[in-house]
Amino acid sequence: MDVLDGNLFGADQPCFGCGPAHPIGFRLAFTREDDAVVTRFTPDGRYQGPPGIMHGGLVTTLADEIGAWALVGLLGKFGFTATISGKLSRPIRIGAEVVGRGRLAHPTHPTHPTHPTKTTRRVVRVGVELVQAGATAFTAELAFVLLDRGGAERLLGGPVPESWIPFCR
Repeated sequence: MDVLDGNLFGADQPCFGCGPAHPIGFRLAFTREDDAVVTRFTPDGRYQGPPGIMHGGLVTTLADEIGAWALVGLLGKFGFTATISGKLSRPIRIGAEVVGRGRLAHPTHPTHPTHPTKTTRRVVRVGVELVQAGATAFTAELAFVLLDRGGAERLLGGPVPESWIPFCR
């Protein structure tokens, strides 16, 4: 198990998912375990939708962050989310730990029927699974676009932060 450095993008980076100082963010930490990137997170009352249940949009946000860190931890690259297709199988409960795993999709797997995106040099598919109390609660397939520095700067509308440069395609 390898611990991934949460400050790779700077201690003051503003990410809701992994920003170590974000005032209401998840502040996720990640490890690399074999072919997966893993995080553990216990949602509290700030993240609920219905009473006692994590808001579905925030569940998707959690999956998106895991997918993004799968790229960082397994490819050494940063990507921008292009598509998300997910399924909630059961509610994520407030106050109970969630274990999230992200794995790179194999490039020869069939493409998703409603999001025909295959893994290429510029587009990478990631599978994410969220497990709570030993049961799979959410699964998703995400596609991320890997941009070179110029493409990232056009998307961001300004310069890429210095700490991001090594992770550009």
